[in-house]
Amino acid sequence: MPKPQGIQGEPEGRNRTRLAGQAFASTMAFKPNIDRLKPMLYPSTRGHCPPVRLDEALRAGLAPDGGLYVPERIPGLEAATGIPGPDLSATAERVLAPFFADSSLAEDLPRITREALDLPLPIVEFNPGKSWMLELFHGPTAAFKDFAARFLAACLSRLRAEHEPVQTVLVATSGDTGGAVAAAFHRRPGFRVVILYPDGKVSARQAHQLGAFGDNVHCFRVQGNFDDCQRLVKRALNTPELASALALTSANSISIGRLLPQISYYAHSVSQLSAQIAQKVNLIIPTGNLGNALGAVLARAMGIPIGEIRLATNANRTLPDYFGGEDYRGRPGIATLANAMDVGDPSNFERLAWLYREADLRDSGIHAGSVTDEQIRRAIRRAWNEQGLMVCPHTACALELLRQQREVGDDRPWMVAATAHAAKFENVVEPLIEQTIEAPPALAALLERPSHAEDLEPDEDALATRLRALA
Repeated sequence: MPKPQGIQGEPEGRNRTRLAGQAFASTMAFKPNIDRLKPMLYPSTRGHCPPVRLDEALRAGLAPDGGLYVPERIPGLEAATGIPGPDLSATAERVLAPFFADSSLAEDLPRITREALDLPLPIVEFNPGKSWMLELFHGPTAAFKDFAARFLAACLSRLRAEHEPVQTVLVATSGDTGGAVAAAFHRRPGFRVVILYPDGKVSARQAHQLGAFGDNVHCFRVQGNFDDCQRLVKRALNTPELASALALTSANSISIGRLLPQISYYAHSVSQLSAQIAQKVNLIIPTGNLGNALGAVLARAMGIPIGEIRLATNANRTLPDYFGGEDYRGRPGIATLANAMDVGDPSNFERLAWLYREADLRDSGIHAGSVTDEQIRRAIRRAWNEQGLMVCPHTACALELLRQQREVGDDRPWMVAATAHAAKFENVVEPLIEQTIEAPPALAALLERPSHAEDLEPDEDALATRLRALA
């Protein structure tokens, strides 16, 4: 069998195609160097509280008005910036520097990127000259979220003074976020992690991984879906007394600290590949809460040679329906084989709408498609039989959209974001490819450890009680 070769906002329910404010589209031009040195502030998407510096936005996670922090402008990248750098951490330092302007972390940014982003980032070609896969799953928990979680942990640990109380990192997860955050903050002095995941709606290995860290990591099985978990986190962060008593922050993709590093791996990989093929690179990105895809959107806005961006969803059709012409309508999540994307009301849509608040989001070169469970199964089989690729159900959604593009004659270069290692979903993938999937060493080590999680009702008071008991 051939083996692939590697190469180095607003209230829900509104129509948010057009929103008032400065046009995001106008920020896409390159900026002069002086713009990169100007202080960067972070307003809320809802505009009901003053803009803050990055330090405060990182600490808080969520804005006081319930909105998400966003950069006030999108800095451009000139050719002299030197993108890509010799490795991901060097690229990240250059790309992210303007976002850190006026932050107390600005001087530490080179050390932060070296500490957090020293991870493999292979690009695998599987259709010569036409199709590539960006493997984002070579971190300690075998998922793309390792990049951002490690970066956020490196930032928050530097922002916390020794005399300050222990900070509680509260995170909702549909599978991979919780493990990445747990690994990034495990045994890190001055922090405790509280993970909420929907009981029975993550894979068995994901659930085991979430409860296997122990020490300063506490895990709760919520009797509900991911949207319930996400709601509990947001309500806790927006309860001033509770947030203050526990020094609460979030490590979900609602945190600006999760979003920024995701810009860097698209900047690095796309610039590298584009230089080789002398064309813009189109992206297909599996998405649930829209955080990973938003990193690509921002990278493109800064001037990285990204063409079209396609969002691959499972049977949760909120985004495909919106980009297909319907009003935005959040809805309950539907359980699918691609469980990490079982999101019915993606939080980061509010950021996306804010960025395009005076432009037409449906005319932005962003599209979305929905993939059924049966299509996921066929895509997993096809990837193995035709390309020798073992892919997770989420990556399979992206491969199915790519197949559909090729079927209608699209011959452009496309890169698919592979978001998790297939071994995390062995109960789905192994029967389809009739092969045993070996777990990566770090995941295998976690699976050998005992795992513990407590039951939790999807109730704000119940969560508050548990959180206070940990303090």
